[in-house]
Amino acid sequence: MKRRDYHLGDSKKDNRHVQSIQRAMAIIETLDKYRELGVTEIAEKLGLERSTVHRILSTLKALGYINQNLTNHKYSNSFRFFEIGNNVIQSLGFRRQAMPFMQELSTKSNEAVNLAVLDGKYVIYIDKIESPATIKVDLPVGKRMPSYCTGLGKVLLAHLPEMTVRELFEDEPLIRYTKNTITDIDELCQHLAKIREQGYAVDNEEYVEGLLCIAAPIWGHTKNVVAALSVALPKFRYSDDDDKIAHIRDILLDVARRFSISLGYQPPHIDS
Repeated sequence: MKRRDYHLGDSKKDNRHVQSIQRAMAIIETLDKYRELGVTEIAEKLGLERSTVHRILSTLKALGYINQNLTNHKYSNSFRFFEIGNNVIQSLGFRRQAMPFMQELSTKSNEAVNLAVLDGKYVIYIDKIESPATIKVDLPVGKRMPSYCTGLGKVLLAHLPEMTVRELFEDEPLIRYTKNTITDIDELCQHLAKIREQGYAVDNEEYVEGLLCIAAPIWGHTKNVVAALSVALPKFRYSDDDDKIAHIRDILLDVARRFSISLGYQPPHIDS
């Protein structure tokens, strides 16, 4: 789920929002970020009274959304959220429609293939086909990753208005994960403009050292980007100027184009 930095103790009352729901969601997202916390820890992070936190946790626990560790009495989110998220993914229909194209891409590239969507400033992997190779890239379905330093995330960000991109990252700095991570918002926006122009994105060890990722947008019938498809390549099997990378890129772009057409997208005609 999308993570925010909450501190509710000093917030002014907003009649447009239901305060108890706002607090419950803040607790859920805080547990998502920190995995397991006690009542006091949650109260301190959110600026709430312990009694308020305890009351909300008790309600969420009774409803099956929160688990309590019987050893240390701390709380964590339950698998109920995974069930809900998985139902949402299934309802999108992307996985079923995408699978033949993902299988084709996997067969032709002999590498891992991933399908993802954008959720705020994060990218969520909604399906994948693992590489048949002995050494694999582990990117589990449901994993949430930063968008600005991943191939899938960048190709999705590239098709948002620049102002929207800047607003997404205005409240926190771009974290440097490797020496190749872009951490300046102006540089990122320039980079996204290039991605938009060339039609694909490359993550060259920007999030994980040793991982190269090539990603292409998936367009819907409304001519908006609705998802992204990628091929993940262990860097040791490729070099920066390897012809194999260009070959896989071309396969990816062709598969992504045909997948988009299957969703009702009509590519612009190019006069010869």
